[in-house]
Amino acid sequence: MNIKILGLGCARCHQLEKTTREVVKELGIDASIEEVKDMMKIVQYPILTTPALVINEELVCAGRVPTKAEVTHLIANALTKEDKTGR
Repeated sequence: MNIKILGLGCARCHQLEKTTREVVKELGIDASIEEVKDMMKIVQYPILTTPALVINEELVCAGRVPTKAEVTHLIANALTKEDKTGR
């Protein structure tokens, strides 16, 4: 699983990264987590404000910091999609 945190490094971006890392650890899954701070890369995604969460190249949340429960749900959904597609 590939997870990206899009943002320039503000407190909200750091919070999203921290929460995401906690969820990945708690779920015990194999995931790479990348912080994308390069504005030229960020604008390639359909977002207006950061932070944003991208899982397996699918934008799943933008413009706010989701709760830990929301991040868990988003990652679980992505895992289900991986199982169905065999990736």
